[in-house]
Amino acid sequence: MKKPSETEEEYFAREDAVRRHAMAVEKARQLEQQHLSELKSLHWMKCPKCGFDLEPVKFHDVTIDKCFHCNGTFLDAGELELLAGDGSSGLLQRIVSVFKRG
Repeated sequence: MKKPSETEEEYFAREDAVRRHAMAVEKARQLEQQHLSELKSLHWMKCPKCGFDLEPVKFHDVTIDKCFHCNGTFLDAGELELLAGDGSSGLLQRIVSVFKRG
């Protein structure tokens, strides 16, 4: 039986290396996605200040996240703008009222 040429061996070795590299990159992507999912499940709806549970509270038709342990109030993206509205009702007063204790 005749031995394949060196260039043929190199070609298949390169193809195998490219295939293995693609598999390794995909595996790393999957592990990163899994890691992010685990982090999200650990920190989801937890107060960034004290670590207690955040509870959704309806305020002026906007659901905000409130920690009843440290009295922290947290807004998601766009919620401050919704609370501010058109500015006719006193932006500063509305923001202060969010942070006042019950």
